[in-house]
Amino acid sequence: MAALFVVFALSVGAAVLFTARFFLPPEAAWRLAVLQAKATGQLNQIPVRNLVAWLSPGSPVYLAPLAENPNPHLAIRNILISAEDAKKGKALYAKHCGQCHGDAGRGNSALSLLEPVSVKSDWSFFSAVKWGLPGTSMPALPLSDAEVWFVHAYMREESLAAAGQASTTKTGAAARVSVKVDSLDILGADKRLGQWLTYAGNYLGHRHTLLSGVTKGNVQHLQLAWSAQLRQVDRELQASPIVAGGLMFVSESREGVTALDAKTGDEVWTYRRPVPDNLPLCCGMPNRGVAILGQTVFVATIDGFLVALDANTGKQRWISKVADYRDGFTLTGAPLALPDRIVVGVAGGEFGIRGFLAAYDPADGRELWKFYTVPGPGEPGNDTWPGDSWKTGGVPTWTVGAYDPEQDLVFWGTGNPGPVFQADVRRGDNLYSNSVVAVEGKTGRLKWYFQFTPNDDHDWDAVQQPVLGEIEWQGKSRSVVLWPNRNAFFYALDRRTGEFLFAKPFVKQTWNGGFDAKGRPQVLDSARPTKTGTLAWPAIMAATNWWPPSYDPTRQLVFVPTSDAASVYFKTDEIRFERGKRFEGSTATFYNPNVPATAYVKAIDALTGDVRWEAVLESSPTNFVWTVGGILSTKTGVVFAGYRNYFHAFDADTGKELWKVNLGARVRGSPISYSIDGRQFIAVPAGHSVFAFAVPAP
Repeated sequence: MAALFVVFALSVGAAVLFTARFFLPPEAAWRLAVLQAKATGQLNQIPVRNLVAWLSPGSPVYLAPLAENPNPHLAIRNILISAEDAKKGKALYAKHCGQCHGDAGRGNSALSLLEPVSVKSDWSFFSAVKWGLPGTSMPALPLSDAEVWFVHAYMREESLAAAGQASTTKTGAAARVSVKVDSLDILGADKRLGQWLTYAGNYLGHRHTLLSGVTKGNVQHLQLAWSAQLRQVDRELQASPIVAGGLMFVSESREGVTALDAKTGDEVWTYRRPVPDNLPLCCGMPNRGVAILGQTVFVATIDGFLVALDANTGKQRWISKVADYRDGFTLTGAPLALPDRIVVGVAGGEFGIRGFLAAYDPADGRELWKFYTVPGPGEPGNDTWPGDSWKTGGVPTWTVGAYDPEQDLVFWGTGNPGPVFQADVRRGDNLYSNSVVAVEGKTGRLKWYFQFTPNDDHDWDAVQQPVLGEIEWQGKSRSVVLWPNRNAFFYALDRRTGEFLFAKPFVKQTWNGGFDAKGRPQVLDSARPTKTGTLAWPAIMAATNWWPPSYDPTRQLVFVPTSDAASVYFKTDEIRFERGKRFEGSTATFYNPNVPATAYVKAIDALTGDVRWEAVLESSPTNFVWTVGGILSTKTGVVFAGYRNYFHAFDADTGKELWKVNLGARVRGSPISYSIDGRQFIAVPAGHSVFAFAVPAP
């Protein structure tokens, strides 16, 4: 009767509860929001008696995320996940579950629990154990709430240990495959024109092909040679494929890698490894590509592992844990294969992680070095973080870098400090956030860094693809890093020392009043986030992002995917860190009906930073930001770029559109080029498919 009264009272007063939430302390406000969700019929899976019990402080079933998303499968996670919790769970499992579900959950008279625990929500497991599954042989078990979570913690450890063995090879395909890529192949990528051996096609980050089969004169005759439909699991593919030995390797969003015949698009093998549902995600589950070295393909997984696969069969060789997703880490970028090690970065800057780069032995997955992008006590740069703010400093490394083999230097971009929009709690430069770091490939030691946006509070991650080139600067030849940055400026830095050469805006910006001689910006207070909101350029997702540019070293032009737009930036004083939860210090918005916006491909002069031409992809009187696909340029003067559902070709010298095709799916991946039997292909992921184009044979 009391429970019915609670439901009745909540139903009658739902509007009052909604209003009251905004005048209560956070701990009371989220509880009231959960009660309101129950009163309005959004939490029917949870009995009132349990809901009231779980709202009490210290409950092992933590309900706060239901306030924002009243879906138990997405919001309720196991918070009892320590090694000690799993040890308790092992004993409970043996007593209550092992007879039916077998040793370590591998199945007996009842099904194996390994895959369900990996791919289904924590709530699915908890509710099945607590209340049983009607219509099946699964009864409710006599376990407390905490004990259910202990068993879940144990089964999660077992499922992760057993995961990663799923691979299928098409009949007869393995006998036709012989892939082997040594370090000399990658070092001489420009001479191996038929292949695409790194994320950017070469170590220098150029995304530029020297193949000459597609020209300004025949690009309008491009036709679809083949298309391959991959699984529709998460959002659209954001990958840049690798092509070697006649195979194309494509990472699928969420948890897979597929090898395709690069000539026909036929599937040769697939690898899929189940991952948990309840991951700390800011932006879906993208996977932007793989790396290849020897006869091994390497992929970083969304739940924090680096996996090595046999390039010819897809069989797993080894798996190494890079980071714990329960701490807020995910891995979304492609690894970078150096001649003798695999370098990988981490995502999770919105969750208060401590970012890093790490290198692994390609033979066995041993960690060789780790470079923290947030320096700890006693390390240079720690004094740029007040108090203990370094512990939750963020600074992810979530895309891919470039490599200078002569210097043995890896160049990598770093992301935002945390909390993202609130700089008052971390006053200082917050090294090495929003920077390029140059670290030694052998040791991981920092040689130099350059910070583009000190004490960032606009989320302008410097995770763009580095471009390494040679330019004439003030009468001297300089080896440089060229960097179109998310903060709206195009930079040129000396590659050997990090010396600032110049920076010029390539879209509208209102945050920087100029640079000093060392490249430090003069940050304008008028652009800082405020509690009521500040309109500033560029937008949070502009001026460019992870969308990789390309570089034509002959024309000395950098082709940049660009969105020229603004955001309204907010901040709040109510910030609290919780492990695995978002840690942002408010937000930013895009929409403003009185602010125009335009998406472009822009050609920037590497010698001066001047914009030589711009091709409009979309223009609107209403502010918007839309993801622009990556860029590919060719020796013959054609620039390929994707936007929305269209794949375009432009004249590299003028920006004139030469060709476009509607792919019927969003182009968020990056185009590449390769050749088979003397025929040049242009391939691009779009939606959940890969499309390959070629000029018809005479």
